[in-house]
Amino acid sequence: MAKKIIAVVGSTGSQGGGLVRAIQRDTSGDFTARALTRDVNSQKSRELSRLGAEVIAADVDDVESLRRAFAGAYGAYCVTFFWAHHSPDREKANAKAMAEAAKSAELQHVIWSTLEDTRTFVPLGDSRMPTLMGRYKVPHFDAKAEADVYFTDLGLPVTFSHASFYWDNFVARMSPKKGADGVLALNLPIGDKRLPGIAAEDIGNCAFGIFRRRAEFLGKRVGFAGEALTGAQMASAMGKALGKQIRYNAVPPEVYRGLGFPGAEDLGNMFQFYADFEPVLLASRDVALSKSLNPSLRSFEQWLTHNASRIELN
Repeated sequence: MAKKIIAVVGSTGSQGGGLVRAIQRDTSGDFTARALTRDVNSQKSRELSRLGAEVIAADVDDVESLRRAFAGAYGAYCVTFFWAHHSPDREKANAKAMAEAAKSAELQHVIWSTLEDTRTFVPLGDSRMPTLMGRYKVPHFDAKAEADVYFTDLGLPVTFSHASFYWDNFVARMSPKKGADGVLALNLPIGDKRLPGIAAEDIGNCAFGIFRRRAEFLGKRVGFAGEALTGAQMASAMGKALGKQIRYNAVPPEVYRGLGFPGAEDLGNMFQFYADFEPVLLASRDVALSKSLNPSLRSFEQWLTHNASRIELN
């Protein structure tokens, strides 16, 4: 019997790549991966091909390429790329194109990687955090949430997945930095609250679990997390893994928003959202459920075992 094809958007990225590898590892299962990428000749694309995935060219900015890529598939994993362009409007246009392509292909299961609309918790007029781009609190959350309607209005058989903070962010951009006293510090604006996090690879592994348990999750929202830790706990774990003193520096959100790197305001608001609404975010990202979807789910300590050497210290 022919295997069911899962078309994976962003197959060479963190989420999609993890899903393709999870599907192809399950050689006795019902599914096979169709890896969508803009460059079928890239090193990452060739690696996926060697795993047995079908690698085809497609672009989320080109709905016709998506229709061709989704044709004949059983399901699709749909994800957008906000940090490549920082544009909520482009993010929504890409989501709309994927939803329309999924409808055209009459897919039986779609997973849409979305996030909460933070304005439900912090209205635009609420001064606790600044409004960005005139109509968002956390643009990369809110734009995805706005795009949910493209999937529901078309009546697609959809599951909405919510990722957590990627621990992989600590490798470079958010790695510990030396303070004026020369001591390394993990700088995060979350106070003493717990931050749900996950290894990026595990997001795809959890998504594969949803595809295998379709009936249970159709129309549902599912949050993924490997562990929820305070900044102090993460700094301590990093210090042990690296053999260095690393302290936690609870940066005020307004200071983090002013750091000046691309997306600093967005991320500052995001971390404040995680901290201010800790109970909601922890409840919506169930570690036990994530573990049931992905038995190999990693804790932060387990992630560090394989990734500490990649963390850039400066």
